[in-house]
Formats: sequence, structure tokens, C-alpha cells
Amino acid sequence: MAATTETFNGNGASFHGVIDRDRCLTDFVDEGSAQSYRYYISRRTVLEMLKDRGYDVLDSELNRSLTEFRSVFGNSPDLDSLRFSVSLRSNPHKKTLVMFLGTDEIKTANIRTVYGQILNKESLHGLILILQSKTNHFAKKELEKFPFKVEVFQITDLLVNITKHVLQPQMDILTAEQKQQVMNKYKLEDKQLPRMLESDAIVQYYGLQKGQMVKITYSGEIVDHLVTYRFVT
Repeated sequence: MAATTETFNGNGASFHGVIDRDRCLTDFVDEGSAQSYRYYISRRTVLEMLKDRGYDVLDSELNRSLTEFRSVFGNSPDLDSLRFSVSLRSNPHKKTLVMFLGTDEIKTANIRTVYGQILNKESLHGLILILQSKTNHFAKKELEKFPFKVEVFQITDLLVNITKHVLQPQMDILTAEQKQQVMNKYKLEDKQLPRMLESDAIVQYYGLQKGQMVKITYSGEIVDHLVTYRFVT
């Protein structure tokens, strides 16, 4: 028995074809490894995230296909080869380093090894660690000793870019001056604004700090146009 369907190849391109329902499902599984696919998607999400934060990210990196990724990094990528750093467009001296860690539990020794591998620490503005396992309490405490900002993401949280969801409103991060203009215009205090917690996925995506203000614009079929503001706490 056969049926016509639309499916997607490894590069996200769709094609039409006829599927024999009697064939094994594994006949249609991506020929590459699931491991390389996870690294490809999560790395691309981080690149998109950093570009949205104002970092200088090459279009060639953002537009790299899964096939091209595998040709460069292989089906079982070496984690060190996935490492990269980018500079802030407004201040090239401020750099953020991205590192992928393995599947074993993250302990204090692992964090100390990470710190030892970082060159030119004095020029580093931030570090993003992509984890595939749990981090114990002592390792988290070790991260607090780093002289620059450290952000931690689980790889599973990066398999989808949450800002690209069709229902996601437009988010604009206000400067301190823009925030003050809003506060003066509406005669508000911080405590009077709706809040966004530091644990909020959007707050983490943009790397926001306590006290920052976000302008949120809703538009679409349900809401024609609505602007609101939120305060990160």
C-alpha cells in the first residue's frame, strides 16, 4: 500500500514522493547521525541568538546547511572543533566564547579544565557553555569564580529557536535612556510594571540583566496591535 506525502530532507527542503507503508520506517531516517544533527541545530540557534544580541556573526555560519556542517565537522563532531567566539558589533573588543561540553556529569574538575583552556581571559566579555548533562552544586559554585559572565544552556533547550515561533511577539530591548523615557511618560516605577524573571526563556535568550526593560509588540489576527512593557527582575 502506498501514499503520497510531503517530507523534508536534511537541509529542510521539502519534496513530494510516494511512500510504501510496508517498508520499514528506518528506510526514511536521515543518513547522518542524530548526534551531528543535534550539534548542528543547537550551534545554529546559538549563532542566531548572538546575532540578535548584537554580535558580529557571519552569514555563512548562519546559512550553513546540515550537509555542509557534516562535511566540516563530521558525523561525530569533536567538541573542541565546535567552539567559536564572536565580537560585539558596537565594541569589537568585547568577545563571547561558546563551548560545548560532553555527556558526563559536570564536576568541579571539569569547570577548572574549561577555565584552563580559555586563552586571553582578559579580553573575554562572556562565556556560553552548552551542556548535555547535569552540573553538580560544587561545579556551579566554581563557575561563580570566573571573572566574566557565564551563561549555561542545556543542548535540548537550543534545538528550537523560541523567538521564531509564529505566535512570538516582537521583542525590543530598551536602552537605559529609552527605559527612563517610558517611565517618565507614564509616570511609573519599576515595581508597577509586569515582570519577567531571569529564568524566563526569552530573558535568557537575549542575555538580559535585572533592571532592563523590554518593549513587547503584539500583532496578528487575534490582537490587531498592542504594545506593553516588562521589567526584568
